[in-house]
Amino acid sequence: MPITHETFDDTTRVCIDGELTIYTVAELAGALLPQLGATPRMALDLSQVTELDGAGLQLLAVIQREAGIAGTALSVIGQSQAVTQALQLCRGAVL
Repeated sequence: MPITHETFDDTTRVCIDGELTIYTVAELAGALLPQLGATPRMALDLSQVTELDGAGLQLLAVIQREAGIAGTALSVIGQSQAVTQALQLCRGAVL
């Protein structure tokens, strides 16, 4: 899974390209979590995510929690159809 990041002023923009699944979350966590706190803002571009499963959703929740702890304002820019569908499934889940 290619992960690219660029920093402009006080914002790091991270683009995730490919699957965000149980098979790729360890790589993504290793690349993203150490960057939290390096800049005041991080923008996650999820427009190129081709698949998102429960492990990917869990990692996004961890990134959100850790960003708050690190003092990094986290935003999501762009959502692929796979991301939109997974989030809609979560909103409609009956627990």
